[in-house]
Amino acid sequence: MDFGIKGRNALVCAASKGLGLGCALALAKEGVNVTITARGAETLEAAAKKIREAAPGVTVKMVAGDITTEAGRNEALNAAGEIDILINNAGGPPPGDFRDWDREHWIKAVDGNMITPILLAKAVVDKMAARKFGRIVNITSSAVKAPIPVLGLSNGARSGLHGFMAGMSRQVAKDGITINNLLPGRFLTDRLKQTIGAASKKQGDELEAEIVKQATTIPAGRFGTAEEFGQVCAFLCSAQAAYFTGQNVLLDGGNYPGSF
Repeated sequence: MDFGIKGRNALVCAASKGLGLGCALALAKEGVNVTITARGAETLEAAAKKIREAAPGVTVKMVAGDITTEAGRNEALNAAGEIDILINNAGGPPPGDFRDWDREHWIKAVDGNMITPILLAKAVVDKMAARKFGRIVNITSSAVKAPIPVLGLSNGARSGLHGFMAGMSRQVAKDGITINNLLPGRFLTDRLKQTIGAASKKQGDELEAEIVKQATTIPAGRFGTAEEFGQVCAFLCSAQAAYFTGQNVLLDGGNYPGSF
């Protein structure tokens, strides 16, 4: 299926590896020019090389910096130029015990996982409206729907983002803009390994054994891949998904046990 977005321009945050890179790759394969951001220049360069090899002919720009800062956001927005597609993504707050989190922990979590994507969306949405096309996808977490105790900082900050984006999506739908949240379950990323390690208190070979064990608890019988996550993201950005907005898309291999 042709997603009808060839030649569009996307800004993909935290795209040097993991799910962000999966999204950038999938969009590039659809002919979308991508600007990718991350803090580490070396890792970002490797990601850009991978995208160019997978999708010859598309333009790939890199911006190394902290997207949670005003300077980092401005640099990324200026580099990307005319943005048709915005993929909001940021590393989640560290796991831990709520008893150990003070005000500064909460401010940092909300700044990175709620305020930053809101400000990026605010920066691009009116220009999208003028062109009558826009796609905003917020990569959050399945923990928004089924909270994970050790990820309390993420549970709170990302839930706030969902509430805001739900209202915003209704305000801009008439302008050809869709806003959706993509909620990953367990994908085999560095973040997952960190979370499993925090919950199990196991390291080294024991951690690897725990990862294998946890994969068997997922109805699909495995962890997800960044490639298939990116493909779902690309569909949400497609011309075909123009009537799909304000939704939370849970991608977790059937792990969530509820009906709704």
